Amino acid sequence: MPTVSIGVCAYNEERNIGACLDSIVRQSAEFPIREVLIVSSGSTDGTDEIVRQYESRDRRVRLVRQERREGKNSAINEFLRHASGEIMVLVNADNRLDDGSLRHLLEPFKDETVGVSGGHPIPVNDKSSTVGFAVHMLWDMHHRISLIHPKVGELMAFRRSDVALPTTSQSDEDLIRIGLEKRGLRSVYAPEAIVFNKGPTTVADLWRQRTRVNIGEKYLKKWFDYQVPTWNRQLLFSAMLGFLAANARRPFKLITAIVLEALARAYSSLYVRLDKGDRAVWSQVSSTKDLEAGKR
Repeated sequence: MPTVSIGVCAYNEERNIGACLDSIVRQSAEFPIREVLIVSSGSTDGTDEIVRQYESRDRRVRLVRQERREGKNSAINEFLRHASGEIMVLVNADNRLDDGSLRHLLEPFKDETVGVSGGHPIPVNDKSSTVGFAVHMLWDMHHRISLIHPKVGELMAFRRSDVALPTTSQSDEDLIRIGLEKRGLRSVYAPEAIVFNKGPTTVADLWRQRTRVNIGEKYLKKWFDYQVPTWNRQLLFSAMLGFLAANARRPFKLITAIVLEALARAYSSLYVRLDKGDRAVWSQVSSTKDLEAGKR
């Protein structure tokens, strides 16, 4: 039976790391969880101290300290260097797993042809606000597309790979997926593996997050000739129709959300066309860092 290593990449996450770890250590799965490694990359707040408190209570939890913040890909490489399991799980430090999520995420690995499993992100944002509605639209479409063509993000599991991620770019989940699919392994979506996240709450933060993500995905296409499912026009159209049918009574919010995402994609496409360069380290989007404020 394969063993599991869980990795959490953190930078100054004292507001979220406790809730994240609480949601991890209470999970159960058919595959034994060997370790929970928290890679703290140059944290200067109370993140490390909170993790050390968990170390004293649960022998599986271990702090891995990076002295400098070098980007998520570098942190994942550090996790892979220390991990000993056969199946790797990545959880964002500012997210929280629903009860039973890990079991659903790992269940597909009973099939040896499966290399990657992606979870189902659900935002805790208030949908009544315009930005909150836009966040829900994006993740709802992510879910609808993933039911047809799996798109990993926020929560993923994958069979161990010793290939180091490039530390000059982002898009870590898709780079891992590309490598495993080249080995003939399949990627699947686990819709019941729910992970709660927090999207931006201001237009400025939404713009920063969406342009950052879209830039990374456009560079994947430029450098690896790999198009993520959420850029497939046919899949986008199908997902949008489903979302429109469920939210037709909110025309202003719908139009605003669609326009914001279209502008972010247009800007990102131009950015990559001009080859301004991807970045490994991006500034944190501050309004996404209070997950517990939206706790259900």
